[in-house]
Amino acid sequence: MRAIGHLRHGTKHNHTLQGWNAMEARTPDLSRLDTRRRKIYYRATHRGTHETDVLIGGFVAPRLEGMTEAQLDALEAVMDLPDADLADWLSGRRPVPESLNTPMMREIMADATDPARLAAIRGGK
Repeated sequence: MRAIGHLRHGTKHNHTLQGWNAMEARTPDLSRLDTRRRKIYYRATHRGTHETDVLIGGFVAPRLEGMTEAQLDALEAVMDLPDADLADWLSGRRPVPESLNTPMMREIMADATDPARLAAIRGGK
């Protein structure tokens, strides 16, 4: 874990971001990515809640360079969903509605619940 301070609306906030180091280890070389992929990476890692930053960003980071245009479309459709709903679905608090249970959503869900990934997010605990 590490503490990060940043400015939000002119007020400094310090956040302890558990799992952030695990996500940073998976960061793609952004200089090699096209504009669309850089925008997707930014959206995936700046969701609005730390939980979805880590879950979505951690899924996207190691896969982004190799994704096809169709996969990028599917990923963007998932990322267009509300953060609160994504957090509930990815954490297992609520089931994913059948209409949204797409192959991309299932891939993200599998990654979010992978025991090795969860251990890395929790700092090896």
